[in-house]
Amino acid sequence: MDRGSKPAVLVTGGAGYIGAHTAKALDEQGFLPVVYDNLSSGFREAVRWGPFIHGDLRDRAALGEAIAAYDVSAVIHFAGLIEVGRSTKKPDLFWDINVAGTTNLLTVMRERGVGRLVFSSSAAVYGQGGRSTQESITESAEKAPSSPYGDTKLAAEWMIAAQCRAYGLTAVALRYFNAAGADPSGLIGEAHEPETHLLPLAIAAALGDGPALTVFGQDFQTPDGTCLRDYIHVTDLAAAHVAALRVDLPPGAFEAVNVGTGEGQSVSQVVAAVGRAVGAPVPHSVGPRREGDPASLVADPRRARELLGWRANHSSLEEIVADALRWERNPRYGAGLRQVRHSIRSEVPV
Repeated sequence: MDRGSKPAVLVTGGAGYIGAHTAKALDEQGFLPVVYDNLSSGFREAVRWGPFIHGDLRDRAALGEAIAAYDVSAVIHFAGLIEVGRSTKKPDLFWDINVAGTTNLLTVMRERGVGRLVFSSSAAVYGQGGRSTQESITESAEKAPSSPYGDTKLAAEWMIAAQCRAYGLTAVALRYFNAAGADPSGLIGEAHEPETHLLPLAIAAALGDGPALTVFGQDFQTPDGTCLRDYIHVTDLAAAHVAALRVDLPPGAFEAVNVGTGEGQSVSQVVAAVGRAVGAPVPHSVGPRREGDPASLVADPRRARELLGWRANHSSLEEIVADALRWERNPRYGAGLRQVRHSIRSEVPV
């Protein structure tokens, strides 16, 4: 299939970590990913599998022009702010971008006749919710976000569901647990500015490419005292987006689906796995808990298997760490990006 005959999918935030991997998966599955990103946290170097449009989620005119220019038939919506800690300090900014920005997108989709949406949601909608740390989370679990970030993701879900009921939009919200790893090719991987995620920070510390890691809290009610998280390989997560795009749903349907493995790994286990892969211990210290961090977030992924026919195939901790390390050691991802990351690591404390 030549590029001109591929159905176009608008990928908001497609220059970011998960967005770039999903753009690659879309291209491989016969779609044209049209990346729409303001590059506030994404990187131009990550846009490799389709056209790029520089635009802001809050700019309705630009969104409409992008959809019209490529005759977009569906949208995968990643664009937004993701840092839990930052959301507690700037909740108004998170509501403006994550909620008002999503409202803009939905309005433009309705005006342009685009009827399918896949939304990048989060396990943060659940919070701790009174669960024990041994319980996996189903989609019907209590929604009790413990941060403004989680609040905005849940509010966006409610708004999308209401638009489905009112206007016949069909949407799937994918509630991510912890995305990690990198494309096995080593061409794209995880990069944030500044980096706040555990795995790349642990690898950087072990390689001497960044400061010592800080483990935020060692007094949680978990087996080793550190947070438990369900780590999902980013390529598995990208495949879930394509499955959500393809699933046959009637107009007006809204589905929220967990995307995870069903197994929790602690911060200490991740740090140990990185040390084994690098062949050197990860320099680290223990600091206080971060505000808004629940002790445990582990998915029950059965709904994803039943509805989407999806399962995690590459999400063992060993494979996730190996692919992330391969990318960190590969200079092909763009010298400019790596220089930016290195300068940030030297200036911003973990």
